[in-house]
Amino acid sequence: MVVVPLAASGNESENSPAASHPSDSMFWLRVAAAGSLALGGVLLMGGKRRAGLIAAAAGTALVVLDQQDSVRTLWTQLPSYLEEVHGILQRVQGAVDELSVQGERLRTIWSR
Repeated sequence: MVVVPLAASGNESENSPAASHPSDSMFWLRVAAAGSLALGGVLLMGGKRRAGLIAAAAGTALVVLDQQDSVRTLWTQLPSYLEEVHGILQRVQGAVDELSVQGERLRTIWSR
């Protein structure tokens, strides 16, 4: 099960009265997002794969609408994440190549 934080966006002022009570439209957007994600999970667990994926995708889209600042931050940091993953994969590939060479050496030694 996926847990999605539905925190208030950073656009609201801390001192304003609306900061403690989100607007009705934002509240209902969060309720719809949470409901869609929950329904998607229930449908997926119930074996209704296509309907579950559609409901989960709709919930995800609603979360993205609500959390635009978070998505924007993630989007700007994505290249650095991809570079880091690329570096890790290169190190893993080097280790696998080295293991392959060592395995081949052992096979030639044992075949003698």
